[in-house]
Amino acid sequence: VYKRQDGYTGYNELRGEAGIVQVGCWAHVRRKFFEVSTASKNAVSAQEAMRYIGRLYGVEHEADRKNVTIEERKALRQREAVPILEEFKGWLDRRVDQVPPQSLLGKAIHYALGQWERLVRYVEDGILTPDNNRAENAIRPFVIGRKNWLFSDTPRGAHASAALYSLIETAKANKIEPYWYLRYIFEKLPRLGSDSDDFKTLLPQYLETLTKP
Repeated sequence: VYKRQDGYTGYNELRGEAGIVQVGCWAHVRRKFFEVSTASKNAVSAQEAMRYIGRLYGVEHEADRKNVTIEERKALRQREAVPILEEFKGWLDRRVDQVPPQSLLGKAIHYALGQWERLVRYVEDGILTPDNNRAENAIRPFVIGRKNWLFSDTPRGAHASAALYSLIETAKANKIEPYWYLRYIFEKLPRLGSDSDDFKTLLPQYLETLTKP
């Protein structure tokens, strides 16, 4: 299982856990260099970094335009993205000792280097994306109300809420209308046995598009 991350240190708890491979997010790296380009005298260096990242996304745009398969996307990345990554890594290694670490540019460079092992992982599998923008865009409407989620009262309540919210957002990601999905599982749950595979069949990703009965 691949676990996308944005550099949040809490994800380090998953390090070494069986079956989980952490993947970095290039959008977060680019955002840090973009902030430098708009607020610092080091704008030229930041723009150079963003050009490297832009070339990486150019490979993705080419793959999208050609509508390639997962394996073809991986091959394209290995052929075109890997050399760009190697070139960018060399640029970062040269710049890291030339820039004050507490400057905006220094922080951006250190962030990229600190995440590097996870950032380059997306080229290993064509099913991966270079960033987690799709997930962030999907949860943005939900996150707007996060102050309300502070009042779960107990850890069990928070766990139950998280499970319910995850089901709803997963249903939406699979183009299933949440209201009818909840009606469907509430009707099916009482008839299930104790086999975990029975419950798995009710997860949104294993259902065909569910419409109003």
